Amino acid sequence: MSLDDEARPATRLTVLASPSGAGRESVVELVRARSPSVWTPVTLTTRPRRQGERDGVHRLFVAAAEFDRRVAAGELLEWSRFGAHRRGTELAPLRCRVAAGQPVLLPLDLDGALLVRAAWPGALLVLLHPPGRLPDPAATVAFDRCLSHDRTERVVNELVGFIGSSFLAPARPRPRG
Repeated sequence: MSLDDEARPATRLTVLASPSGAGRESVVELVRARSPSVWTPVTLTTRPRRQGERDGVHRLFVAAAEFDRRVAAGELLEWSRFGAHRRGTELAPLRCRVAAGQPVLLPLDLDGALLVRAAWPGALLVLLHPPGRLPDPAATVAFDRCLSHDRTERVVNELVGFIGSSFLAPARPRPRG
């Protein structure tokens, strides 16, 4: 039997969740800089576009009625309300990336991560927290891993390791000789 025939781990969605201010976005940026194949979904939102933001790059901007239609049609993996506006993660592009074997990293708040756990039980949920400030133990039970954001480099290394061990690597021919 060749290495090409060996079973490989199934592709898995990795969710990086944290309370506000824990440095989630900076960690995601560094993971993507180090591992360009990691895909991060663009958030769908009903809030107005800010100066310098581009639709489809920074966010996907939609009217409230369109957001409601997508929620009703089951097109969002998770969604939440922030003040007068809503935001969410589209399900179809995420499913396509995972099916194609591309690693997916989804940054969310704690509530969003718990919604993903309910909708996508195979997702790897990683909780990022400030050093010495682990959220309520009852909230951490749903998470597969907890990372203290004491040193960004260490957190990025561990997260890249988690992601690397959870996606389908392309088959490579065995060298002969």
